[in-house]
Amino acid sequence: MRGFAALQGAFQNAILTGDDAVLAGLLDGPKEGREALLAVYRHAYSARLVEILASDFPALKAVLGDDGFETAARAYVSAHPSTHRNARWYGRGFADFLARTEPWSDRAEFGELACFETALADAFDAADLGPLTLADLAAVPPEHWGDLIFSVDPSASRLDLATNAIELWSSAAEGADPPLAAPLAATEKLIVWRDGATPMYRAMTDEEAMLWDEAARGSTFGELCVLAATFAAPDEAAGRAAGYLASWIGAGLLAQARPAEVS
Repeated sequence: MRGFAALQGAFQNAILTGDDAVLAGLLDGPKEGREALLAVYRHAYSARLVEILASDFPALKAVLGDDGFETAARAYVSAHPSTHRNARWYGRGFADFLARTEPWSDRAEFGELACFETALADAFDAADLGPLTLADLAAVPPEHWGDLIFSVDPSASRLDLATNAIELWSSAAEGADPPLAAPLAATEKLIVWRDGATPMYRAMTDEEAMLWDEAARGSTFGELCVLAATFAAPDEAAGRAAGYLASWIGAGLLAQARPAEVS
């Protein structure tokens, strides 16, 4: 068994690194030599992973084109051998790879589009904890509202986009020719989450995005009101914060509210 395990390890190493040492422990086939047979496995390994990426990032593939996507995907496969038993998670680092690796890093829309498609897939697969409801909040005495902290729904994530990646995604989803990629005049702030079984997204204002980010970090509702007051119209800050909170609850973006721990 130790010999078989060693052979398996050498075979895996041959697939992942190109090391041919395993050939010494293999036999030629009736029609093909061991080198050709090993090459089939090497090709199949990378080809399957490229197919997985194409399935996970259809809009990016539409924007890059078949050849361009395959070049990017194979570069990712070469740099990131699979470490997961579940192929669903293989592409989790693809967006970061594109954002950091030339020549794709020279085109910010590629990484942002991959990031958005990852967020949609993650929203779909996220755990279902059951949303916080307005009835849950109504049960909290008003004097304790300022001390409440909120847990965001596992499906929710925030993105900042500097390019028209959403426009590119929408065109690809509709099967239309993608528009020219372009930088945005101002950063687009998005929230992505799942409603029932459907991934959703919408834009947030700068103030709402700031408050959401702080709520996700564990700021209390009272602290959110103070932050809103620093943003604009201090006399209306509490009302605006409450309005955002109500919209988050209505959309199912929050999973829990609880009092902050007193140190």
